[in-house]
Amino acid sequence: MKTLKNWTLLKSDANHVELSVDGKHRLNLFVLEQGMFRVLIKRENKLALNRTWSIAPENDVPWEGRDRESLQGFALPGFTVEERDETLCISTDKLRVTVHQPLWLEWEYKNENGEWQMLASDRPTSAYLLNAHGDGVAHYQRRFKEERYYGLGEKAGPLQRTGKRYEMRNLDAMGYNAESTDPLYKHIPFTITRRPDVSFGMFYDNLSSCWLDLGNEIDNYHLPYRRWQAESGDVDYYLFLGPQVLDVTKAFVRLTGKTLFGPKWSLGYSGSTMHYTDAPDAQNQLMSFIKLCEEHAIPCDSFQLSSGYTSINNKRYVFNWNYDKVPQPKVMSQAFHTAGIKLAANIKPCLLQDHPRYQEVVEQGLFIKDSEQDSPERSIFWDDEGSHLDFTNPATVKWWQNGVTTQLLEMGIDSTWNDNNEYEVWDGEARCYGFGEEIAIKNIRPVMPLLMMRASLEAQQAFAPEKRPYLISRSGCAGMQRYVQTWSGDNRTNWNTLRYNTRMGVGMSLSGLYNVGHDVGGFSGDKPDAELFVRWVQNGVMHPRFTIHSWNDDQTVNEPWMYSSVTPAIRSAIETRYRLLPYFYTLLWQAHADDEPMLRSTFLDHEHDAKTFEECDDFMLGRDLLVASVVEEGQREREVWLPENGAGWYDYYTGQWYSGGQSIVVDAPLERLPLLVRAGAALPHSARITHVDAKADTMRELKVYPLQGTGVSHGSLFEDDGETWGYQQGNALWLNWEIRCTADEIHVNFTRKGDYQPAWKEMTLTLPAGEKRRLVVDGKVQDFWKI
Repeated sequence: MKTLKNWTLLKSDANHVELSVDGKHRLNLFVLEQGMFRVLIKRENKLALNRTWSIAPENDVPWEGRDRESLQGFALPGFTVEERDETLCISTDKLRVTVHQPLWLEWEYKNENGEWQMLASDRPTSAYLLNAHGDGVAHYQRRFKEERYYGLGEKAGPLQRTGKRYEMRNLDAMGYNAESTDPLYKHIPFTITRRPDVSFGMFYDNLSSCWLDLGNEIDNYHLPYRRWQAESGDVDYYLFLGPQVLDVTKAFVRLTGKTLFGPKWSLGYSGSTMHYTDAPDAQNQLMSFIKLCEEHAIPCDSFQLSSGYTSINNKRYVFNWNYDKVPQPKVMSQAFHTAGIKLAANIKPCLLQDHPRYQEVVEQGLFIKDSEQDSPERSIFWDDEGSHLDFTNPATVKWWQNGVTTQLLEMGIDSTWNDNNEYEVWDGEARCYGFGEEIAIKNIRPVMPLLMMRASLEAQQAFAPEKRPYLISRSGCAGMQRYVQTWSGDNRTNWNTLRYNTRMGVGMSLSGLYNVGHDVGGFSGDKPDAELFVRWVQNGVMHPRFTIHSWNDDQTVNEPWMYSSVTPAIRSAIETRYRLLPYFYTLLWQAHADDEPMLRSTFLDHEHDAKTFEECDDFMLGRDLLVASVVEEGQREREVWLPENGAGWYDYYTGQWYSGGQSIVVDAPLERLPLLVRAGAALPHSARITHVDAKADTMRELKVYPLQGTGVSHGSLFEDDGETWGYQQGNALWLNWEIRCTADEIHVNFTRKGDYQPAWKEMTLTLPAGEKRRLVVDGKVQDFWKI
């Protein structure tokens, strides 16, 4: 690749500065917000891809993508431009960049004292590179010792990415090693750089396969550096100031789009296994799951039909029902609905070459086309060859939505499970319709799953417009949070996966994917033993997505009752999940409305506590609940670092208070997941330990964990009917409280907004065991609040 060197200023307007580079390229520097700039390089003043599907600062993008140079949705503040000898300085009140000669950029931010401080810097030696003959671009920045790197979405290994090299190339990584396998399923070239004084984010809006080196590589001819390099496309990145890590994460979500606010039942237990739908009597197997849930008193809200329901001779054919296995889909669906269980069905975007409808799709021109011939591309897919649907063709979208509607929704299926959508099309020049402007697949591969899930979502919305849609997708790119819940793919059963899946989930959450989870118990490999299964369920119930799923090599099935000796412990963990559903649902609302992560690294709210940056197995669920998962075999005590929060922590079970900023050892018997609650918090609980039903949810308890001394804290609860759009017209309950503690009394005062009337009429308040202070609710000595 060729280094870009000499630049001259061409023009400056109200929104950006444009430079000519080496007499033929263009560097555009956009000032989008006080703390957000964008750098876009046009090779020979042309874009390799003239639109984007990830950037959505306002509303969703058009189907055909957002004009890459659009500035809609940004504040576009004023800025100054100062040209000096061989430098150019562009400044807002918070952020400034200096362009040096030969080409490299140096970034500074203004601290609380109004002083400009170094933020980031390209390496002065060869910062921007383009392949002189077409594809391939790279960007090199300096790397500093005090920096820590996070982000990159779904990645194996430690939460901190420093010193590692990663690849973004969506793969169906069946049975991956959660500590080391790379690449995986998702494409999110977004990094968070954290320094002791400040944090900033960088997002490369490039959809081709790429590599990010965060300190693995060194070169004698350059200062220590970090690198982003892409197979094709443009250098197009957004740099935005924190100053805290949480600020960076939230800014990234605002840049790429709001989190989907799904129905409340999506937070309940979701059953699944390959075994049931692969069995010759799949319908009977599935119906037995309902009975077994009842028999073992396991609450369940949904079940995911694996792709075996579509099979012909053990291969999978999307939108094809195997009526030998499932003779009465509508009868089966009704049985699940009667039990309060919704159904999600697996669908795949590739049609095998012997699919009953393959020729029909060929004739309509709905597949991605071969790079050299006027025929569909062919790729390896599920033990055969097949062709991938082209979702940049509106006719394909229409065909897909018709299939979702007639073959799933009209059969009683409630939701779509968008799976195997990594689009492993390795003919990079294979042609996509591109909404009338042909695009090579190498430039937009991760967009295909994004458009697939959007097509599925809109089909669900059209079929049931009064209900909020819920769907899941395994693969995708930045922006997928607008449409789906996701998970970490086909993990392997072992203790190491349990440990590193947790970090993977927190890493996704730091990268804007808040509604996440894992295949509890492990998807591939032999079945988990009883102890591992219990610990995995205990961990899983504390994630937004809680699904037990498996395709065990030994032909066993991961089910809550698979070991009778530990079924009570499994049931207890799931019951804890259902008691906490009001808290989970409030977190989902806050993720949607306020861009707040649900899963949170322990440092996210405690950056002042250096200990929280050490690699650990703990995470926060919301701001209030510290989850100390047990991820080691035989462990019955658990050392936990309590972040210094100025208020301390309570044991969730015993009510014992501990000061923060210390390490404690808590009991971790097999039947208990160690949990601690932030002092000053209050956790809403339900007594309903069965499927979600707002009309039958008649009790609320608010467990108050008061400050030990004097002081004030706050909290909130969101309630609505759990499935409609009524909240948009105010038909919801937004309940806020203030907890004011004195030496003798604990005052809890409520304010409410919204006209929703829940089934529960009053909320009982409880205090930890041993708390002697008097409870005063809205000025009265009482332990309840009436709605």
